[in-house]
Amino acid sequence: MRSDVTLRPLDRTLLTDLLLAAVEDADPLEVMPPVEGPGGWTPERRSAFVRFHESRSLAADRMETTFAIAASGRVVGAARLCPVEKQAGTAEAGVWIGRSHRGVGVGGAVLELLADRARAEGFTSVYVSTTPHNLAVQALMARIGVHLVLDGDVLTARVNLGGDVR
Repeated sequence: MRSDVTLRPLDRTLLTDLLLAAVEDADPLEVMPPVEGPGGWTPERRSAFVRFHESRSLAADRMETTFAIAASGRVVGAARLCPVEKQAGTAEAGVWIGRSHRGVGVGGAVLELLADRARAEGFTSVYVSTTPHNLAVQALMARIGVHLVLDGDVLTARVNLGGDVR
């Protein structure tokens, strides 16, 4: 595992760094829900990105825990854990990593760190979903022995946190 990859709980300062990482190294549709209007990182889309994170992970009654992913001290993406309703002990995991940091071991390190955080928060399993064209996530899941199942138009899996995710 890469030792230079860390997860830092999102706060307002890190949110600014996260927005910068997204604008520099990701498509808006990779990192946030769609926003009406022209494509790209418009001022409206940047504001929507900030509002999205403020409402989900920085609010007093937050619905998920979001972490800034740092590689060599620089924010390069985000990871989140969101409790799954009506499935006690299960959190949905979400990750995005800037394009220039993909394929170099960041994702594997994040998965391991996110599993550790989920265990620390009392979760016993993590739900993962991805699209059929996301070969990187499929390969990562296969490396840890997790089989993704086609569920409609997405691939899903539940990762048991009883053992090591390595």
